[in-house]
Amino acid sequence: MKPVFVKTATLIALAASLSACGSMTPKQRNTAAGAVIGGVAGNLIGGDTGSTLGGAALGGVIGSQVHRH
Repeated sequence: MKPVFVKTATLIALAASLSACGSMTPKQRNTAAGAVIGGVAGNLIGGDTGSTLGGAALGGVIGSQVHRH
């Protein structure tokens, strides 16, 4: 029962978070995407909380500097 609840809660949280991105500017979206990608990469590389937070911070900074034309 517990895995079903966790999966359902995760899907609801994901849907709610994606619906909040509709009013974001491109710079804000790039920053958020960079933070997520950096956090995942930091966790995969370092495997601890510090690596995850460092990767998210660095990814957010890089994402905020990306310009789409």
